[in-house]
Amino acid sequence: MKQYISSKLLQKAEEFRDKIIALRPFPEETLKSLREYYRIGLTYSSNALEGNSLTESETKVVIEDGLTIEGKPLRDIYEAVGHAHAYDYIHTLSASKPLEEADILELHRLFYEKIDGEKAGHYRTVPVFISGSKYAVSPPAKIEDDIRKFIKWFNDNEPKIPTPEFAALAHQKFVFIHPFIDGNGRVARLILNLALIRGEYTIALIPAILRHEYVQSLEISHKNPNVFVDFIAERIIATQLDLLRLLNDGGVNSNTNGGVNNKSGGVNLEEFIYNTIKNNPGINTPAIAEISQKSLRTIQRYLKTLSDTKRIEFRGASKNGGYYILK
Repeated sequence: MKQYISSKLLQKAEEFRDKIIALRPFPEETLKSLREYYRIGLTYSSNALEGNSLTESETKVVIEDGLTIEGKPLRDIYEAVGHAHAYDYIHTLSASKPLEEADILELHRLFYEKIDGEKAGHYRTVPVFISGSKYAVSPPAKIEDDIRKFIKWFNDNEPKIPTPEFAALAHQKFVFIHPFIDGNGRVARLILNLALIRGEYTIALIPAILRHEYVQSLEISHKNPNVFVDFIAERIIATQLDLLRLLNDGGVNSNTNGGVNNKSGGVNLEEFIYNTIKNNPGINTPAIAEISQKSLRTIQRYLKTLSDTKRIEFRGASKNGGYYILK
């Protein structure tokens, strides 16, 4: 069977997976905190990729406190609540249980029922096109058959293909079917993370700042799956590294900043900013402040320190430039 994932990336992902497994068993409180941390993080990042306007802290308030956010579209609120419910569902799908068509329909129903109850959990009956793509998705008459073929592929290949590659290919194959009228990207990323969880990997987050690379690699994967598979592998590794830092520094909690502190007791903020830039080349100051849940002034102070010590540099115009690490 042809391997699409880079051997170097696979080796890294497996190495970090084994390091995380070696830290188990986690205390019950840590497990709970991690589940909430990724519940908020995946909901925020996956919705943001599709244009949802909620910040990560607003997503947390909506999910945990059940509050609406003044000035935000009601649909954005529903997307956050629905995605959190769908995230909870993937944790009920044991690795010993084969994936079923009902599971995919339930993922979509949970995500979409507050947005449009009639279409939630039902395949589309009209043709759709992916904006910016030159490739067609499954026509309505073929959706059920294509989904059943996908499920067979999933169950047959889950034990055979390295998990990071399998998860990326599952995402790719599902989104090329595009079975629902809306929400296909969200469900595809939930399936990706379902595969990772079942393979004892961590959740993989794709920040909105990488949307162009994400969409472009997915488009290229129609002819060359390696590009998309490696993109996903890089996101898996980045998320693994963030988790290892959190666990090693004892800073895991259910706050959206994931235990980021200015001093000890969590992830050192300077290192957090450095690694955020490393994982998101070209990121700007407001985006770093949003991710870390710190004020712009605080972030600017740490960015100056990192720049003065020649660890990072700013490139581009002041309005649209961003930060890069110096190797």
